[in-house]
Amino acid sequence: MKKIDKSSFGEAVEAMRRDFQKNYYAMYSSVYGGIVTDPALMLLPVDDHMVHRGDGVFEAFKCVNGSIYNMQGHLERLMHSAAGLSLVIPWSSGRIAEIVVDTVRAGGRKECMIRLYVSRGPGSFDVNPYDCPAPQLYVIATSLKKPFMELHPEGAVVKTSRIPVKEPSYAAIKSCNYLPNVLMKKEAVEMKADFVVAFDSRGFLAEGATENIGIVSKDRALLFPRLDGILCGTTMMRVLQLAGKLARQGDLAKAGFADISRNDILDAAEVFIAGTTPNVAAVREFDGEKIGQGNQAVICAKLNALLVDDILHNRELLTPVPGLA
Repeated sequence: MKKIDKSSFGEAVEAMRRDFQKNYYAMYSSVYGGIVTDPALMLLPVDDHMVHRGDGVFEAFKCVNGSIYNMQGHLERLMHSAAGLSLVIPWSSGRIAEIVVDTVRAGGRKECMIRLYVSRGPGSFDVNPYDCPAPQLYVIATSLKKPFMELHPEGAVVKTSRIPVKEPSYAAIKSCNYLPNVLMKKEAVEMKADFVVAFDSRGFLAEGATENIGIVSKDRALLFPRLDGILCGTTMMRVLQLAGKLARQGDLAKAGFADISRNDILDAAEVFIAGTTPNVAAVREFDGEKIGQGNQAVICAKLNALLVDDILHNRELLTPVPGLA
């Protein structure tokens, strides 16, 4: 077995390079105390408890046309998640925002996905969180996928997941312990579905692997599952706020939260997925059954248009990144 030391580490790093790394633009690490733009140097300490215990919290949000969208909403949820793990974040939201902007600028792309992690930090390989002297912060700018409906204008195929839902107290925390979500995505790929969604023990709709799901009933009510058993999605909450405009126009009777059964889904006028990456995507098929008008879902299209306009033009939710070409 070859032994690698400091003198041969550079050679080992070069051997690690892979084609997919071209999608990694920049990374800030509080361990390094700065930003790297070489993907081969985007490394974490193996004894960070986020690595071997999933002990950390994260957020994923995006920069579109040179401005970061709804960063404050994501940072607020980050702080909420950290509090749920008794993880004290030593950086203020303002300082984290500055680091995010600097990292995006270093990546040099006007369109990118931003992944922000706060870990318990390095300290030991034990399960004891008190072995970690201080939390660590990592920010990564990566490539941004196009919204779902641009890639799949025919609409989404959704199936029911067999993975049990998280306990409500854990569902509300966006932690790095994401094994159930990983298994849900694995299911989706193996079942040739675009998304899978879970139901709770009562038979009511919960959430997807990384997305929220909602319906528009035939009596024009826009409904998401109740918040006590799902993650409070930032895109979902923006969609609900934007839906107020459609309610004022008479397109919707109301918008809110409710217990949603499988029959409610199959009987809905429209079903849609909402998330940071997909925006608002129409569901054309659920468990093999056609849904309403499928990709011609009128309310879904209007909500997506409102969200895209919000992403591009809502100055209150945009953080410009100076210096991007």
